[in-house]
Amino acid sequence: MKNIVIGSGPAGRLGSLELGKLGEDVTLIEKNHIAGTCLNEGCMVVCALTDITKFIDENNRFNNYGFLKSQLDISYEKIVEKITETQEKLRYLNQLENESVGNKVVYGEAKIEDGEVTVGNETFEWDNLMIATGARPFIPDIKGAEFGLTNKDILKLDEVPEKLNIIGGGIIACEIANIYATLGSEVNVIARSKFLKDLGSETKSYVLDKIIPHVNVMENTDVAEVFKDRVVTGDGDELEGVAFFATGRVPNSEIAKGFVELNSDNTIKVNEMMQTSVDNVYAAGDVTGGYQLTPVARMEGITAARNMARYSNKVTYNCIPQTLSLNTEVSFVKNEKIDLNDDEKATIAIPGIAGPGAFWKILEGNTGYTEIDFDKNNNKINRINSISPSSTSDVAYLSYLMRMDYDLDDYGDFLEIHPSTDTNYKIIKNLWL
Repeated sequence: MKNIVIGSGPAGRLGSLELGKLGEDVTLIEKNHIAGTCLNEGCMVVCALTDITKFIDENNRFNNYGFLKSQLDISYEKIVEKITETQEKLRYLNQLENESVGNKVVYGEAKIEDGEVTVGNETFEWDNLMIATGARPFIPDIKGAEFGLTNKDILKLDEVPEKLNIIGGGIIACEIANIYATLGSEVNVIARSKFLKDLGSETKSYVLDKIIPHVNVMENTDVAEVFKDRVVTGDGDELEGVAFFATGRVPNSEIAKGFVELNSDNTIKVNEMMQTSVDNVYAAGDVTGGYQLTPVARMEGITAARNMARYSNKVTYNCIPQTLSLNTEVSFVKNEKIDLNDDEKATIAIPGIAGPGAFWKILEGNTGYTEIDFDKNNNKINRINSISPSSTSDVAYLSYLMRMDYDLDDYGDFLEIHPSTDTNYKIIKNLWL
């Protein structure tokens, strides 16, 4: 059967790769660059810049301690140049990976008209179709919004902005604030409601006080107007600096309008098998809404691909781990299917330990913080907020236990790697079992 995948972000790229591995005939169509937002404008760009800011943070710390004397001369232009070079290499490898299983990669803008898929003047026949066209930054209806930057503009900047006003209060806003504050910008974060509302209050306080102390966070504040060199809040305050929108994302679902059923927010409506309202048409990734995370998009793309190849598969969303890429990682997960009351819940909060990346932070009392809610009656983890250099792996491990509904006693045989996963040992084996 002929399979067409439109969009080569995490959902489309992994979905097409899965189809190819299953021996299917696959054409992957990409409008711009293979690997989508994650590699070209999103996660990987943030991670690359955060690697730089971690180095700057460590350099400043060691200078303050007096055993290292160095002065950094940072070239943002050169950083962008090397990120771009790396992206080109990864694009080549991602295309080669898809082609290695027999897939055909076509570049150009796909259109769907009367059920036909076309790119330019070429029409592609299909038996199964996956729409994985992703999402783009949401720009709120604010006067002067055209002057604002988004994640698409990070690699277009010639230099680090002297002053930056980030509009938004979520993960992206926090990550961008950390990057540019460390690089030397004077940063304001303007949140319409609460900042980092998915984090516990103590974890959020730690982030503000210990990780991004030089960032000015303004909660419950609206932006009335944006200018090229300043923003004006709803209260009439003028804040000098460039505006950066981190206000969410909207689906690139225009291609599917009138072809498949859309939800009220214009995301493509799918079931747990990633099927749309049209037979043999599937959708996956950010264009379907929900968790706009690379691992979730991959999971959805692979699920859609297996169903396209007639291997019945369903996707489930629970205990999805998330992280903030900061100078010290902040990771969190919650069991969305359980809402414990105070009588059912036990909470343990501990400071971070002196593992990798944290030893030299002990002198300043900045080794991290972890807070976990337990279900006392069922002996299971319900929620985790963790700040530590190893939190991304720690929370990934623990979220798996939560997702598989394991009892905490089953964790007794876990053997940690000292010192990288000592946090797991301290949280679970030492404090609970």
